[in-house]
Amino acid sequence: MIAETSPADSLKSFTLTNANGVKMEVTNYGGRIVSLFVPDKDGKAEDVVLGYDSLRQYLTGNLYFGAMIGRYGNRIAKGKFSLNGKDYQLALNNGANALHGGPRGFHQVYWNVVPKENSLEMTYRSADGEENYPGNLSVKVTYSLTDKNEVVIDYEATTDAETIVNLTHHSFFNLAGAGNGDILDHELTIAAEQFCPVDSGLIPSGELKKVKGTPFDFSSPHKIGERINQLDEQLKYGKGYDHNWVLTKKANELSRAAKIREPKSGRTMEVWTTEPGLQFYSGNFLDGKDVGKGNKAYAYRTAFCLEAQHFPDSPNHPNFPTTVLKPGEVYKQKTIYKFF
Repeated sequence: MIAETSPADSLKSFTLTNANGVKMEVTNYGGRIVSLFVPDKDGKAEDVVLGYDSLRQYLTGNLYFGAMIGRYGNRIAKGKFSLNGKDYQLALNNGANALHGGPRGFHQVYWNVVPKENSLEMTYRSADGEENYPGNLSVKVTYSLTDKNEVVIDYEATTDAETIVNLTHHSFFNLAGAGNGDILDHELTIAAEQFCPVDSGLIPSGELKKVKGTPFDFSSPHKIGERINQLDEQLKYGKGYDHNWVLTKKANELSRAAKIREPKSGRTMEVWTTEPGLQFYSGNFLDGKDVGKGNKAYAYRTAFCLEAQHFPDSPNHPNFPTTVLKPGEVYKQKTIYKFF
């Protein structure tokens, strides 16, 4: 079932519900998932994504809560990359680096949303030169809510000039409910044998490092907080986990990338994706200054993100899977968040 609400201005909200009582609200501003109610082991539904009580708060609040990210999710070193011998300089919005498509990336634009049966089709045309990216990029993202309690995100994009594309979704999850304590007891598994080490600016070195014997080994379930405060250079750089895991999979295969469980509620979420990487972020930069739903402050490590994507700074690392999109090609990927 789909319901639409439209405030007086260009902000719009759409709600999807399924047969099991899962309810998801999406706004056209940044293509954001603004609420996602999921039942626990006793059937009690809680909103499991961070955000705000009113749509207007998203205009001035956290840039990324629930947002669609592009053209390039994650970081690009010094905002620089080259294509066909031409250098491009992106705007910087993360110290010395570009982050999540630029200060006015896809998270801060209005998407055209068309309700379909149990889904929302969102489109946006990113003009040549927007945030200094080359090519006119036409993007279509479809959110679907299935009766299997799956939030399915299908991405598609085409360009009229060679460009780089790395789209992802940036919900901040807490399976105990938004604002209901930290996420350190959540039990996480990631299907990866390697991750991308970073420098102090969180830019990958280009090395793919084995997780075995490190705090980054989630090949079997571990609580997020179990090793997060160990003396480890990579944890120091990220102030916790804020890294890309190299998923163990065949290229473009839809497979399970991660599983995470909150023990008290019993809520479990799986992430399935066709993408080669998964950015796991443990809410290290939340500091309590952001007051969200129910007037609750979002404190340190009270949410996690699991962002399926290509690797950070791929344009500057030829050994990473390419993020180049050429005219005549179609960028496609699928990510599923499945709840139990």
